Amino acid sequence: MSDTFEEALALLEQSVERLETGDLKLEEALSVFEKGIAASRSCNKWLEETRKRVQVLTTDEGGEFRLDFLDSDADDDE
Repeated sequence: MSDTFEEALALLEQSVERLETGDLKLEEALSVFEKGIAASRSCNKWLEETRKRVQVLTTDEGGEFRLDFLDSDADDDE
């Protein structure tokens, strides 16, 4: 996984731009494609981890405010 989401996203964008030019030889295009897939998976992992940490302000039946995790599975991780 990349050090940051932004780094992974930048690598993914660069891969897409290079592939869209159509100027790459087959082996080079395959290498760029594989790096792009890895960056895409890294972005997805970052987003999944972040989603587990996001809390949402809700109200219960009594009108009291409480913080709930956006991902209900996040409570199981703690």
